[in-house]
Amino acid sequence: MSGGEEGAFKAVELGEQLQSTPQATPPDPATQPAGMTESGSPSMPSSGAAGGRWVSAVDQFKLRKFFVLRPGTLEHALEDIKVLVKQEEDGNVQSAWLMAELDHWNNELERVVLITDNTLLICKYDFMMLNCEQIQRIPLNYVDRIVHGNFGFPPRSLLKREGEGLRVYWDRTREPTFSSRWNPFAKDYPFCTFTYHPVRSADAKFAALCEIHNFREQLNQAAQRAHAKSPVPGKANGVLVLNQPIIIDAYVGLMSFIGNQNKLGYCLARGNIGF
Repeated sequence: MSGGEEGAFKAVELGEQLQSTPQATPPDPATQPAGMTESGSPSMPSSGAAGGRWVSAVDQFKLRKFFVLRPGTLEHALEDIKVLVKQEEDGNVQSAWLMAELDHWNNELERVVLITDNTLLICKYDFMMLNCEQIQRIPLNYVDRIVHGNFGFPPRSLLKREGEGLRVYWDRTREPTFSSRWNPFAKDYPFCTFTYHPVRSADAKFAALCEIHNFREQLNQAAQRAHAKSPVPGKANGVLVLNQPIIIDAYVGLMSFIGNQNKLGYCLARGNIGF
């Protein structure tokens, strides 16, 4: 068969197929499912909805980088820390919380916090290596003030921080020394400051573990019981709860800006390495 005859045969065959194809009838708007276009394909969402889903997807991707969200990691951490609780000194564990601690230079540090019968335990836990690196024990009968409110800085400070937090004091008569204020590694401060952990929006479970208001209430109740059970001679019994700005005495904060922007204080997956 020649090239011309073959081309003609194919053209006739295609024409016959087109003629034999039934004509599509337009859909009835009354019976058309919601969310479908006239052509039968799913309707495209508005730009606002698409933008919202995109933002949500980006946020979820960022949250997945936190090692604490890996299945079973937090449960493993709590079991490791509970083994280190001293029954004679600390008593029974009442509750466990996932917080971000702020040091005096505004650096965010990932912490697991336990409230026991007698002690507030602030634990530095490596969620990547599954190892408890440090525990700070604060006797609850020494806690004398709990301050909650929005964060603030001195008038000439270049730093800003949105949101609210909680500060726990255990020695109202002692003020940080000048050398401690300018030492980024100082550990002799008579208070600790907490704020929300970034994974609080992951799901309902982490929202409950990171809720500062519930943490404040349970800490206040536990401290009041500890004061009544073991009062400290020479100290006023009871806990004073204040709602006022929490001042972070930092001015430039270049180190904290870089660290907080890159979440250096958290166990986070960073490409092919973890930090």
